[in-house]
Amino acid sequence: MAKKGNRVLVKLKSTESGHCYYTTKNRQTTPKRLEFRKYDPYIRKHVLYKETK
Repeated sequence: MAKKGNRVLVKLKSTESGHCYYTTKNRQTTPKRLEFRKYDPYIRKHVLYKETK
């Protein structure tokens, strides 16, 4: 089995509701916090998701 190395689990939280997604990121290549526009099933539209601790 391969080692994880620099990859860490991060939580992406919606800016408009309490919904969350979980993903991984490489800390060495992306030191800044992630921001994505993803689908929020609570309000049924695409919104901004930001990385939280």
